[in-house]
Amino acid sequence: MKNEASVPDFKFPKSEKLRLKNLIESLFKEGKSFFIYPFKVLHLLAPVEHSGNQVLITVSSKKFKKATDRNKIKRRIREAYRLNKYDLTKKLNNNCHLLIGYLYVGDEILDFGVIETKLKKTLERLYSEYQ
Repeated sequence: MKNEASVPDFKFPKSEKLRLKNLIESLFKEGKSFFIYPFKVLHLLAPVEHSGNQVLITVSSKKFKKATDRNKIKRRIREAYRLNKYDLTKKLNNNCHLLIGYLYVGDEILDFGVIETKLKKTLERLYSEYQ
């Protein structure tokens, strides 16, 4: 029988998606940001009543007119986050919970491998800021 504590959780449930308007507004108003191409990353410590990290993913409709292109990019970002979020949560050890916003600012649709590599760099930077 496997030890449940050692098995990483690779799910991306609704509770990890940033959906509340007041939290999104506070992320944009009070959050810090940094840039790692193709992402502008906003981050903020979550209020005490929230558990776990919550993520917002957005792609500009001005740069990508077709919804299919925007959805393809968002799917790739979500998948990259889902596969690599365990590194951030494991390193932070539930010391803090973050609100994270990924704003895709690239001009072209990048391959999944490139998006995943850049997203890993953003997670490392988030860890270094909140350790």
